Amino acid sequence: MSNLPIYVFSGPSGAGKSTVLQMLMEKFPNNFGFSVSHTTRKPRPGEKDGIDYHFTDRDTFLSEISEGKFLEYAEFAGNIYGTSRS
Repeated sequence: MSNLPIYVFSGPSGAGKSTVLQMLMEKFPNNFGFSVSHTTRKPRPGEKDGIDYHFTDRDTFLSEISEGKFLEYAEFAGNIYGTSRS
């Protein structure tokens, strides 16, 4: 296990979280990574499963919540979003 600190970039959509992280990953490629969230929403045009989000159905997501597979999750606009433990 690494002793490096964990940084969380949180903010509303369009605030620039991904832009800041992409800049940090370019400058420090061995120190920063990107967590891909899970969601029950349908992919938007151009989004790829496992890159933009891990897309899944609601029943699977709810089952994985009950199995403790998520660090955090929330429902927004009828869709569930979450960060897995793995």
